[in-house]
Amino acid sequence: MKIFISADIEGVAGVVTPQQGTPGNTEYERARRLMTEEVNAAIVGAFEGGATEVLVNDSHGPMTNLLPELLDPRAEVILGRPKPTYMCAGLDASYAGVFFTGYHAGAGRNGILSHTVNGFAFSAIRVNGIDCAEATLYGAYSGSLGVPVLLLTGDDQLKAQCAPLFPGAEMAVVKTALSQRAARALSPANARAAIQAAAARAVRNAGGCRPYVIPGPHRLELDLSSVTLADLVSGIPVSERVAPRTVAFAANDMAGVVGWIGAVGAMSALLR
Repeated sequence: MKIFISADIEGVAGVVTPQQGTPGNTEYERARRLMTEEVNAAIVGAFEGGATEVLVNDSHGPMTNLLPELLDPRAEVILGRPKPTYMCAGLDASYAGVFFTGYHAGAGRNGILSHTVNGFAFSAIRVNGIDCAEATLYGAYSGSLGVPVLLLTGDDQLKAQCAPLFPGAEMAVVKTALSQRAARALSPANARAAIQAAAARAVRNAGGCRPYVIPGPHRLELDLSSVTLADLVSGIPVSERVAPRTVAFAANDMAGVVGWIGAVGAMSALLR
């Protein structure tokens, strides 16, 4: 049984500030170690539950956050960017399930460091009218391949927003949001124990989960962070300017949705 892990950082126990997700400081170095250790807990749990193969995709920011020398050697890891399908690079229909570790609530939500994909670029992302967190988008992408989400780890607001999308999936809540940059968290040791136990249950009970599917065709609406960015993005010939800060795209499938989000996010770097 093959398990795919998409690993983010904002939902990790002990992570509460943007600095901790930004390379170049001591707080980031601590956070990336905490991230790696939570991923290890998910790997150990997956194998305890019956997994035969685990692939981990580093899904945060530069996508070179995980410390490969500290990862459980039974797993393989994908690092770096750009890469196809971004947070789910490497996933295909041969996997029995997906784990989202260190994930968080979407843009505009009351969660720790809540955002969707790129906090600088997007104030909201909707697919067929559904307000999306990253777990929504990539859960639907996974579902389009026939692969169910089996485990989510992060804060209580991630659970509130996304757990209803994935009936039967395990949820390890490692912290409770007090504000967007403050949380009451489990200790790292207890967070890892909770993730390991949930991962093992998730694999054992994988048969009870069904893929999350947003039926196509898909209409992607991007509420951008500024009118200037919308001006830039609306220069793409197939775009539709819906409102001063909103641009829409049509896509035949979730791979197309993910591709447009990645392209627009990359374009936003021109305005930083």
